[in-house]
Amino acid sequence: MANVEKMVSKVFNELADALETGSFGQKMRVGVTTLGSEHGVENVVKGAELAQKKDHGIEVVLIGPKVESSLTQEVVESEDEGYKRMEEMLDAGTLDACVTMHYSFPIGVSTVGRVVTPAEGQDMIVSTTTGTSATNRTEGMVRNAIYGIATAKAIGIEKPTVGLLNVDNIRQVERILLDLKKNGYSIDFAESHRSDGGAVMRGNDLLQASADVMVQDSLTGNILMKMFSSYSTGGGYEATGYGYGPGVGEDYDRIVLIISRASGAPVIANAISYGGEVAKGKLPQIARAEMKAAKKAGLDDLIAAAVQKEKPAAEVEEVKAPDAETVTETIAGIDILELEDAVRALWKHGVYAESGMGCTGPIVMINENKRDQAIEILGKEGFIQTDAGRDVC
Repeated sequence: MANVEKMVSKVFNELADALETGSFGQKMRVGVTTLGSEHGVENVVKGAELAQKKDHGIEVVLIGPKVESSLTQEVVESEDEGYKRMEEMLDAGTLDACVTMHYSFPIGVSTVGRVVTPAEGQDMIVSTTTGTSATNRTEGMVRNAIYGIATAKAIGIEKPTVGLLNVDNIRQVERILLDLKKNGYSIDFAESHRSDGGAVMRGNDLLQASADVMVQDSLTGNILMKMFSSYSTGGGYEATGYGYGPGVGEDYDRIVLIISRASGAPVIANAISYGGEVAKGKLPQIARAEMKAAKKAGLDDLIAAAVQKEKPAAEVEEVKAPDAETVTETIAGIDILELEDAVRALWKHGVYAESGMGCTGPIVMINENKRDQAIEILGKEGFIQTDAGRDVC
């Protein structure tokens, strides 16, 4: 009789959880390795217990030394043993996702972080934050965009908006993504909150979450994560956000999320819930589908052309500058690594131009009467989109 009462009680508790969370069916089992934190095992356990209390759609499993906790435990005595046990459980399907520190991903896999922006308290995906999507910088950031889209969809954002942070090579990335869109790949670009608009984002846009997904290289993303998570604590304790996120790759099946050794209990709790979300949303399958769609739209050929263009020529063609003119008009949207080549391209067509650096980044300066001609030349040569704007502070 007692066993029957326990079973009935368990059923009613599970039903109550489902009604409260809207999560019917099997819970996601999310592990967390507890060794390695700068704030001790107790900090990680506190984060895990907080996640379990707040999120009824997951079951949290501790992987580490035996502790006083009501959570399920897999007892290990070292970090290396913890990583090994985590991988075994993920591969066996006894864990759906796992949160850990200092994990090495293969080339082609990088992590998609998630922060809470300060202006309006909105979430924003930061793609990517650790790992390397590709050894070529431009290709890596194109893949980062696709990985970010996949992750956003996995947490329920059906049509995520994509912003491109204004870093080196981002204009090349923008051109490739625009070509993918023209070729049929579904991508919705965000619009900067600055007056000049566009998908290339500025510092203000980071704070205001102008995009659902913010794209940049992993090193920049890593810095952003640290700034967003610990700007109010002096850096030693990451207090806000969801951590550095799940590793995403074209053919990567494990859902491993990264936190920092400086991550505090609130971030660890959010990271565990984030793991449950992307596991439930079937992130690896979505990532494969997004990459397949991008390749169908010509991703491989576009990347190959961009990489070939970046290779240094054996000899730089000598081009003599035309007679100097007053240059008061600007054309923005040129990548810093292509700026001098763009100037020479204009010279070659008889248009005097100078290179410069404006508020939005690299610019070409030309005579005000030559703007339309210069835009046409630079567009045909592949340096800009033909709707390039002026530099606006």
